[in-house]
Amino acid sequence: MSEFESFMARLGDHAARVPGRVALVFRDGRGEEESHTYRELWSAARSAGAWLAERVRPGERVLLSYPSGTEFVTAFLGCLYAGAVAVPAPVPDAYRQHHDRITAVCGDAAPSLILTDEAHLDAVTGWVREAGLGVEVTVAGRAEPGEPAPVTPESLAFLQYTSGSTSEAKGVMVGHGNLVDNILVGRRLLDLDEGARFCSWLPVYHDMGLVAMILLPLHLGGTAVLMSPTTFLRRPWTWLEAIAEHGAEVSAAPDFAYDLCARRVTDEQIRGLDLSGWRHACNGAEPVDAGTLARFADRFAAAGLKPESLTAGYGMAEATLFISGTAPGHAPVVTKVGAAALERDVLEPDPAGRPLVSCGRPRALDVRIVDPATGAELPEGRVGEIWVRGDGVARGYWRREAETRRCFGATTAAGEPGFLRTGDLGARLDGELYVTGRIKDMMIVHGRNLYPHDVERALTGLSPATEGLPSCVFSVAAPREELVVVQEVRSRAVPGQALSVLAGEIRSALGRRLGVSVANVCFVRPGGIRRTTSGKIRRPAMKKLFVAGLLGATHEDLSPGVIAHYRTPGAAGELQEGGS
Repeated sequence: MSEFESFMARLGDHAARVPGRVALVFRDGRGEEESHTYRELWSAARSAGAWLAERVRPGERVLLSYPSGTEFVTAFLGCLYAGAVAVPAPVPDAYRQHHDRITAVCGDAAPSLILTDEAHLDAVTGWVREAGLGVEVTVAGRAEPGEPAPVTPESLAFLQYTSGSTSEAKGVMVGHGNLVDNILVGRRLLDLDEGARFCSWLPVYHDMGLVAMILLPLHLGGTAVLMSPTTFLRRPWTWLEAIAEHGAEVSAAPDFAYDLCARRVTDEQIRGLDLSGWRHACNGAEPVDAGTLARFADRFAAAGLKPESLTAGYGMAEATLFISGTAPGHAPVVTKVGAAALERDVLEPDPAGRPLVSCGRPRALDVRIVDPATGAELPEGRVGEIWVRGDGVARGYWRREAETRRCFGATTAAGEPGFLRTGDLGARLDGELYVTGRIKDMMIVHGRNLYPHDVERALTGLSPATEGLPSCVFSVAAPREELVVVQEVRSRAVPGQALSVLAGEIRSALGRRLGVSVANVCFVRPGGIRRTTSGKIRRPAMKKLFVAGLLGATHEDLSPGVIAHYRTPGAAGELQEGGS
């Protein structure tokens, strides 16, 4: 293990070789910037690490409750330097999902110390006091740097909490060796040189925001330009403006962000952009829509964006992050597949079928498609569970031995050990990896295998009252499986008496486009559909709210069976088994 070069050793090497190169930039909502060179970042990380080493022992958890910015990065690197285990988390602000998440993360990780910035110290301290946690909250200080804590590839670097799209969030244990190996996987997938420039608005506590957009560029000796998620959501154009001004080669975001930019960035704003240097517009963290790729490419071609710059990727926290991605210099492969064949778990090209975007060819990891029930490897074109093997795969879930045994270290029917069971369904076709859905999300209705995101996409563009707003689809047993569509609606755009008409239009549209019979339609206000930190729809959470009658729906149009099971006195809250 003497040849192992830790992340911090690599950062120290950059500080010695290119001390004046800009490592980190934070751009605020007004466009003003704060930057740090490698010399400055290394010095700050070492002094923060020395300060931490006086307060926590190696291996103890330190919860980092920061907004996006350079202070988070310094605190995270300080943890690595001190041998402490960093636990990134959001600030407990006005957003309920942030409050719920940090409460769950803190309860599970049991940190010895909580760090935040001066601006949020009172808020975090008040939350800790209110929750009765009894953990010290403070702002990271500085001390005279000493020697870094010795680490091995097996030493725990940080806990990356999953998004919780199909279950409660779990702390993925990422070792120092896992981190370095997976960063090298990402570098190979994107074919990046030293000094590459990145730009991101993603939350710093999310795996793609942390590993891909901060740690990868710093390991490369590149530049990471950061901005707040709030800044992007309020003014999507500012993301593209930052990419253009800094000549960023790499930026990543979920599919919804590309769709938002295609719809809301104006012609005048596009005229001021130069996106010709954007080599990797990475689309991941949620299902990639072929329509979004086409609209974004067409919309920003005038700004110099090349179609081959669009990159579809697949990754997950359990693999540290990177698994596969579109080959550099090539546009994502889009294949039209037959819907009937897909319902039989077969990917079958069909010119009249629905477009499915490939997540590229895994080029650095061992990826298999496996029958989840038997562990038998499936041939090309067959849909099964995606299994992954490699040194970048994390060590397991924090304090969850049973789930770690089930998900990590799986063995195929042929006796090959060491695989991660991703819980994702997918298939290989002509060597390309296609992700079709989550095992827990898949619905079996009237003998058909249906994926909720296919149904949700079929509702796109149905009405001005729902334009740009998400929907959520799941099934419930009533007593047979029935579909439920929950759709966000701008109520001002639809008079009360017209909501029944809109519900009928949704049923008709799904019948025409997918041949799907939908008996249950619910409307909620914008923001009523719960999402994870990366923007994924939290379908299980929405299903629980529906069953309990707690959706806060502005309109419900339900079948007699669902009313009898879930809306009659005494039935609410009884979650029937069998639904997704």
